[in-house]
Amino acid sequence: MSLSSRTARAATVVTGVAVSSLLLAGPAFAHVSVQPQGEAAKGGYATVNFKVPNERDNASTVKLEVSLPTEHPLASVMPQPVPGWKVAVTKAKLAEPLQVHGKQITEAVTQVTWTADGSKIGPGQFQQFPLALGRLPEKTDQMVFKALQTYDNKEVVRWIEEAREGSPEPESPAPVLKLTAAGEDGHGAKATNADAKNGEHDGSDKNKQDKTENASADSSSDTTARVLGIVGILVGTAGVAFGVLAGRRRTS
Repeated sequence: MSLSSRTARAATVVTGVAVSSLLLAGPAFAHVSVQPQGEAAKGGYATVNFKVPNERDNASTVKLEVSLPTEHPLASVMPQPVPGWKVAVTKAKLAEPLQVHGKQITEAVTQVTWTADGSKIGPGQFQQFPLALGRLPEKTDQMVFKALQTYDNKEVVRWIEEAREGSPEPESPAPVLKLTAAGEDGHGAKATNADAKNGEHDGSDKNKQDKTENASADSSSDTTARVLGIVGILVGTAGVAFGVLAGRRRTS
C-alpha cells in the first residue's frame, strides 16, 4: 500500500471516530441546564442562567417552566426580562417561615414560567433565561431545578430526572446548580486585592530598578564617550608630532 493510500485511510478512520464521538456527545449538550454568572456561594446571592436549546428540527420551543426546590426555599427570586417572552412567578406559603435580615418570610417562589410572546427558540438555536436568587442554602452542595420544555407542536419534554452517584446520566436530567463554599468569593476578592497591591509595589520597585539601570547605563555611556574622546585627542596629537618629526628628518 502506498504512503498516500495509508494516509487517506488513516484520515478516513480519524474522521469516522470524530463523527461518532460528536453523535454520541450530542444529546449531552442538548439538556436544559443552569449555570451561575460567576459563583453561587452557600448563604449568598447569585444570578443564574437557564440555558434552553432546541432539540427538534421541525418544531420551536415556546414555553419553559422551572420548579424551584421546596426543600430549600428561597426568599428572593427575581427574573430578568427577556425580549419576546412573558414571565410569570408562582408563590406558595411556607410550612416554616424564613428569617432573612431580621424579617420573617412566610411565602416563597415555587415556579417561574416563561412563555413565548412574539419570539421562539427555533431549530438549531438556544435561549437563556436569567434569575437572581438568594439567599442560597448553606447545608447542601447543590440545588436541583426540575424543568418542562414545551414545543409549538404540543410536545413536552420533562427535564426532571435526578442523577444518582455511580449511575449513568439520566436521559432527561434535571438542571443542577452547584454551590461553592460560603465566603469563598470574599477570600478570593481579598486575595485579588492583595495581589494587585503587591503587583503595584512590584511594578514600582521594578520602575525604580529600571531607572537605576538606565542611569547606570547612561553614566557608563558617558564615561565610554569621554575615554574615546581622550583617546582620539591623544592619537591626533601623536599624529601631528609624528608629522613634524618626519618633516624635520626630510629637511635634514
